[in-house]
Amino acid sequence: MGTVHARSLDPMPMQGPELGVQADDIEAPGVQQEPKQEVLENKDVVVQQVHIDGLGRTKEDLLTYEIAEVFRAKNLIDVMRRSHEARQRLLRLGIFRKVEVIIDTARGEHALPNGLDVTFEVTELRRLTGSYNTMVGNNEGSMVLGLKLPNALGRAEKMTFQFSYGTKETSYGLSFFKPQPGHFERNFSINAYKVTGQFPWSSLRETDRGISTEISFPVWKTNQTLKWEGVWRELGCLANTASFAVREESGHSLKSSLSHAMVIDTRNSSILPKKGGLLKIHQELAGFTGGDACFLKEDFEIQLNKKLFWDSVLSASLWGGLLLPLGDEKTSIADRFYLGGPTSIRGFSMYSMGPQSDGDYLGGEAYWAGGLHLYTPLPFRPGRGGFGELFRTHFFLNAGNLCNLNYGEGPQAHLKKLAECLRWSYGLGIVLRLGNIARLELNYCIPMGVQSGDRICDGVQFGAGIRFL
Repeated sequence: MGTVHARSLDPMPMQGPELGVQADDIEAPGVQQEPKQEVLENKDVVVQQVHIDGLGRTKEDLLTYEIAEVFRAKNLIDVMRRSHEARQRLLRLGIFRKVEVIIDTARGEHALPNGLDVTFEVTELRRLTGSYNTMVGNNEGSMVLGLKLPNALGRAEKMTFQFSYGTKETSYGLSFFKPQPGHFERNFSINAYKVTGQFPWSSLRETDRGISTEISFPVWKTNQTLKWEGVWRELGCLANTASFAVREESGHSLKSSLSHAMVIDTRNSSILPKKGGLLKIHQELAGFTGGDACFLKEDFEIQLNKKLFWDSVLSASLWGGLLLPLGDEKTSIADRFYLGGPTSIRGFSMYSMGPQSDGDYLGGEAYWAGGLHLYTPLPFRPGRGGFGELFRTHFFLNAGNLCNLNYGEGPQAHLKKLAECLRWSYGLGIVLRLGNIARLELNYCIPMGVQSGDRICDGVQFGAGIRFL
């Protein structure tokens, strides 16, 4: 409910020998050394041929786009650089287990004195691969089993079946992904899925069965995504003690929506960045293509990171969103925003702020949240240069609000309501970065501005996730 199900490509394998002239490729000088073998770093060269060895079911035309830049190299250093970049692009396709590069002098009757041949030796992934791993969501863990058909049709297509069993959510789905040859960032995907989730803060159980299609493409420095989703939603009570307001929301509904997302991300890491910024804007229009859910939903995320002295980092973030019902129907509890918890307004219980009925939180149609953070190395720098670099000391100040709006009033009244009853908190703690996958936080929190009905976590609070305020 009110969550975005993010589906992304698995990390591509990046193993393989380092790029460079291999020892076996260096020929011992003979009595009569030919000029074409005297290749110097600062001498102009010509890449005459590029070979790809080890292809099975992969279509050669797909790889032509990925290696084309190698032919434009002008000297040996340039050849090595462009070959390394081509190797990275080949690995990014997710169809090769290993890619090795060999650079040699050109041979044959048409070989030029300054000619070079570049060979990529590739090892394709098996036709069917399986995976088992664990995944960390926002204060949720899950076990994920998957079957994958990489390179299903020979042009980097991928078909995936995935089953996930978690502490609050169980899902399975089938997806097909196809990139545009030569432009991996331009891709198309289609997904069919079933997701069952439990939301104890609202005494609600939700089951979604749906299909979606996505088109992703870059525009200037942004990544754009267009999506259509059709989902049959079944809402039910999680406990006999559920409030009447939640019981009213129970039942079946059909949502058909069009959405657009734009992302600009210049951060050096998505989990614990030291520099760069993030801008994410998302719009969703439901009801225009059918279904009984009719609304316009807008939300955004901004983050800025600045490296300071003593390897410390100052980070500022701002979230906000607005849900506007269209027509006479009220918005659904499954579409509203939720706020509070160790991944947003720390010091409050998970999604336990804002409108509620008999202890069940119903979500809000408008919200904002801001955070100011200072990350520093551990005192006395234990494990410096090694394991200790995964930890950071964390000082934070969070603030925000979640409410419903009377859309008959003007924008000034809306802003005033969002500024009233301000919740905020401050504290400090320890942050552990788990690679570039997730992060853990253990904080001592002091909640302030607590309103009637809010649930707080005054003192030590633990958080795990991939997206933090």
